[in-house]
Amino acid sequence: MDCDGVLTDGRLYFSERGEELKVFNVRDGQGIADWHRAGFQSGIISGRDAEAIIAKRANELGMRFLKVKSPDKTADFYSIIKEADLKPAEVAFIGDDVGDIGLMKLVGLPVAVGDAAAAVKACAEYITHLPGGSGAVREVIDMLLSARQQSPHN
Repeated sequence: MDCDGVLTDGRLYFSERGEELKVFNVRDGQGIADWHRAGFQSGIISGRDAEAIIAKRANELGMRFLKVKSPDKTADFYSIIKEADLKPAEVAFIGDDVGDIGLMKLVGLPVAVGDAAAAVKACAEYITHLPGGSGAVREVIDMLLSARQQSPHN
């Protein structure tokens, strides 16, 4: 997944000292923990820096893959799926803005958050009801885990 606009509401917060701050939704965190308990992996590919903040949250949640300040999200995606021994069709990706479109065209399940850019929504197989940073990731995870429980091929 992307970070800003997906795990956060997309707004940028800065302290008086110029430090970047991010606000994450605990429901997304619970969803990611549920995803991992079900035996799946997750990660973040972000075009922005803020590595310390993103890494802290990713580590808290047990996320295996983290690429920040990515100049090429597609190249980073291929690096991750090679390490995870997955095919692009076996991956879901959640994005919100035009920098995510190339990657969304590669994955098996491209998802846009509810307040994503129109061009991103046009590439999505699923658009969340919730906006980024407000439980959209949890919405997708709950949907996928529910579908898996109903599948005869669990």
